[in-house]
Amino acid sequence: MSAGSEGTGPLAKLPRWAIWALLLALTGGAILPLERLNLPATALLAAMAAGIVVQVGGGNIRLPRPPQAVAEAFLGCMIAGSITPIALTTFLAHAPLFLSVVLAIIAASTAMGWALLRLNVLPGTTAIWGLSPGAAQAMMLMAEPFGGDARLVAFMQYLRVLLVATIAPIIAGIWARPGGTAHAIVTADAPETRALITALLIAGVGLLIARRFRIAAGTILVPLAIGGSLHAAGLIQIALPDWLLQVSYAVLGWGIGLAFTLPVLRHAIKVLPQIAGAILALIGLSGLLAVILSQADGIDPLTAYLATSPGGMSSVAIIAATSHVDLAFVISLQTVRFVLVLLLGPAISRFIATRVRAS
Repeated sequence: MSAGSEGTGPLAKLPRWAIWALLLALTGGAILPLERLNLPATALLAAMAAGIVVQVGGGNIRLPRPPQAVAEAFLGCMIAGSITPIALTTFLAHAPLFLSVVLAIIAASTAMGWALLRLNVLPGTTAIWGLSPGAAQAMMLMAEPFGGDARLVAFMQYLRVLLVATIAPIIAGIWARPGGTAHAIVTADAPETRALITALLIAGVGLLIARRFRIAAGTILVPLAIGGSLHAAGLIQIALPDWLLQVSYAVLGWGIGLAFTLPVLRHAIKVLPQIAGAILALIGLSGLLAVILSQADGIDPLTAYLATSPGGMSSVAIIAATSHVDLAFVISLQTVRFVLVLLLGPAISRFIATRVRAS
């Protein structure tokens, strides 16, 4: 979903450089108030808000894909630095529980989509594709051949990411534990300089592999897989400077915010309450699963909440990285969710859409 030539508004007549300058200024101006609220992921939230304001104002700009891919690769490397043998053991020990939680989220999103479809809230089979908790690109591409509106599907997918990324930091601020350590901060010491160079190399190699083989979400997952494997084996150290991570968070926030273009918002405004209600219900169900996970397995409540949040994986990872939680646990469950949604989501949605169209 990119900006198109039909955008109008007070910013439409400004030169592109002025709109980009405004985006930067709005982002910088929003960071300090958010930090005073003691929220995590302030760069992500500020950039998202700035992007939405610019697009609603008729800015009609889009963020090129390469900067987003690089930011995602750095995020993958940052997460990889938290993968340890203990984290892998924890993942294996919780694998059945992970699968149960993820399958429950997929089942709930499918049921909600089916209910909206039967109530004719959205045109055609749009609700089935739009409420999938991930695999956004696949859902948008597959929607129209099965009677869905690709624009509304895209809007629903990005709105889900926006709502999760907005609500999760508030919950994190409420449940934040005192103490803890920051993730992936580097200083000028020689060993950590080598760790930075290692991270940059892994990010570069990961980007090349993801592009060459066109791996879904590969810009995050390939550096994560390479770096996490080597780091867990004790072969490398990975570190990224805080300023580079903050810039990466902002880039990813702009990618989310700038997706809310005026034409798409106008198209979706009539059904916005129903769409938002369904997404909030899905987030609420994920919160309930987090409570069950915390009570049944002794997981820290905030860790459980972020782990069960229905995507997007990059924004949840940023929030987890800037909170005092078990980052490896959160990313493990988020990765399982992403892979299962990618494998099962399109097939489930296609199956239901086909049956509904045939009835």
